[in-house]
Amino acid sequence: MSTKKVTIKAFRFNAETDYLPYYKNYEMEVGEDELILDLLNRVKWEHDGSFSYRRSCRHGICGACGIKVNGKAVLACKQNALALVELFGDELVFEPQSKKRAVKDMIIDKGDFWKKHADVLPFVESHVDAHPTSESKMSPAQLFNVLDADYCIQCGACHYSCPVIEINEDFFGPAAFAAAYRFSVDPRDNSSELRLEMTAKMGQGVWDCVKCFECVEACPKEVNPLEKITKLHNMQFEQKIAQRNVATKHAEGFVRSIKKHGLLDEADIVKYSEGQIGVLKHMGDAIKMMKAGKIHLVDQIPFVDNMPKSKNLDEIKKLIAISQTNKL
Repeated sequence: MSTKKVTIKAFRFNAETDYLPYYKNYEMEVGEDELILDLLNRVKWEHDGSFSYRRSCRHGICGACGIKVNGKAVLACKQNALALVELFGDELVFEPQSKKRAVKDMIIDKGDFWKKHADVLPFVESHVDAHPTSESKMSPAQLFNVLDADYCIQCGACHYSCPVIEINEDFFGPAAFAAAYRFSVDPRDNSSELRLEMTAKMGQGVWDCVKCFECVEACPKEVNPLEKITKLHNMQFEQKIAQRNVATKHAEGFVRSIKKHGLLDEADIVKYSEGQIGVLKHMGDAIKMMKAGKIHLVDQIPFVDNMPKSKNLDEIKKLIAISQTNKL
């Protein structure tokens, strides 16, 4: 079997004894069938018995062995090592999912993750007869509507890859939103409205998601949390729970612009969602966008529609009419 010499640069830190983290290098010959978990094991078994990390099932089910390699979120027991060598080169940097939450080496304190997961009520709340005479059934269509959200293994990969989590401690995060969606669409559940109210609040809710797709890239089970976040947006509008604020008006502005032009009028979206004061607040960005050709001063003359229109505008309007499921 062919092997390749690889340098493992491992993040080392013990919260009980170390003031600052540091990195330590380990060199080894890596085989083509070895996983990142195999390399973690070899660091501990062959180089330093104090090296610490979490592992359990080795089958991609428990989610315990999530780490980052060269900044990429991976489930160590699923990720082939040489595939990452091919991607990043002969040095693999092993780091915990969140360095600021490190307890010992690859082990982090996931308390924030579990609290937010619990806050969205990740279970069916239902009034069930103490002595039911039949089971609760779901139709195939109802089961399909879950959209594989129940495949989440709570590994935290999406949560600790989310840039909003890093700057906003109140934000629920993609895994919690996937759980909120999964149980809100369950026909047996009675707490859908409460979850939608929680996930509609500014700061903690789905409207603070920046749509960067990092959670989609990070998820080892292809749950696609962003899809569930978008579904929660729609459900909040459909059930009249969405609050009228800058975020929801921004969404309305997108649809309004596409209906009118078939293209995004980015300056008008700002004006619609934040008003004239908001326009003044973003003048620095507007000047940069003008220089880049993204917006044009002539397009913003009041009462004059100079904004270019898509040649397929009629077709776009038909697609919106067919696909739009709620009134903004």
